[in-house]
Amino acid sequence: MAQNPAEILVDHALGLRWADVPGAARERALAFLHDTLAVGVAGVGAAHADAVLTMAKGWGAGRVAGVLGRPGLRLPVGSAAFVNAYQIHGQEFDCVHEPAVLHPMATLLAALLAEAARGVPVSGEQFLTAIVAGVDVSVTLGLAAPGPLKFFRPATAGIFGCVAGIAAMLGLGREMALDAFGHALALVSGTMQAHLEGKPALPVQVAAAARNALVAVDLARGGMPGVRDPLTGPFGYFPLMEVREELDAAIALLAQGHRIAEVSWKPFPTGRAGHGGIVAVQRLMARGLLAENVTALEYHAPSLIHRLVGRPAKPGMEVAYARLCLPYLAASVLVRGGIGLGDFTRAALDDPAVLAMARRIAVVADDNPDAAAFVPARAMAILSNGTQMIEDVSAQLGSPAWPLSALEQEAKAQACLDFAGLGAQAAPLADAIVGLEAAPDALAAICAAGVMG
Repeated sequence: MAQNPAEILVDHALGLRWADVPGAARERALAFLHDTLAVGVAGVGAAHADAVLTMAKGWGAGRVAGVLGRPGLRLPVGSAAFVNAYQIHGQEFDCVHEPAVLHPMATLLAALLAEAARGVPVSGEQFLTAIVAGVDVSVTLGLAAPGPLKFFRPATAGIFGCVAGIAAMLGLGREMALDAFGHALALVSGTMQAHLEGKPALPVQVAAAARNALVAVDLARGGMPGVRDPLTGPFGYFPLMEVREELDAAIALLAQGHRIAEVSWKPFPTGRAGHGGIVAVQRLMARGLLAENVTALEYHAPSLIHRLVGRPAKPGMEVAYARLCLPYLAASVLVRGGIGLGDFTRAALDDPAVLAMARRIAVVADDNPDAAAFVPARAMAILSNGTQMIEDVSAQLGSPAWPLSALEQEAKAQACLDFAGLGAQAAPLADAIVGLEAAPDALAAICAAGVMG
């Protein structure tokens, strides 16, 4: 690559204008802003969310930036970014870019909300442009790494997307933006070990990235120069954090559209890799499958699915483990008829009927060579009478190939706000999103909907 890729990505973010964003990408930016705000509100009930808030309050006093789902509460900007990002990802309900294996909005929106709270008002167009720019950058980094995951990309690639989004939103000068992008390398972190063990540190890593993006920008504002080859330098992002790099091809896609149009909704509050199996079981039940007739059920899927959600269900498992356990998720659907925000209480996780069913369910890795593939997959149920039922999965519900309908999006947002006790704010929030493009102050419009202070 002749030009430094960091410069290409920063220039892309700084040069983006809302007027130049195609209509489909505009619609998705508004839709995923709405979705992410609603999910962040539901995050007040995420495991350990109150403990995270208590911790953040201990970092210092200040009433600058609001927290989703906690109207009236304000924190210093770094603390607010941390708590909001934790809440957005804490329910495993936030949107995802499947080919990049990356949740682009959790880190980005938390950082943008915090940054917007401490400066001059940011217009709706500026805020939405920053979303498109930030998603373009973080997803480009994810697409440029087709190998298996070692580090948790919503945090690692995510911090670069945050810096790019803030730079676009504020119209930072090019040199300052490049310095901030360079500082992001020093502040990047987040591995897949927590995912492997099913521990609740994944949203902590997202939260740290959102807060650290503000640090990177502030260091640049303070005149501190950042490294200039943070992506492909000998000790840069790709040599250290990814198995291999195909950055040229990923950057070339920026000329063909915006990555926000490729993002998927999550219809269930679980790891995305479990969604295909959940839908397959729902479809089998619609065809007559009953829990009492299931002898065994196998979900044959690409290796990524087996790696991410193939773990066995077990008594006493933590919420984070269960959200990434397809045997538990599918068993909940079979026994209780679905899987939602209320299915991760201690009583629900230890339900003996669900655990007994989960022991009959397994994820089997197929021979798909694509390390980032979610489909195709196949669910095969063996019935007590010896017969077999099969359901093929060719697309993920919520993906660009099978998007949630407007009614399904509305129902998800309503369920999230209901879960947090703010159901009455669903209509004001939807109205705020509809009018956001024309809003002179995006943050004020969101706060006026009553979902944050």
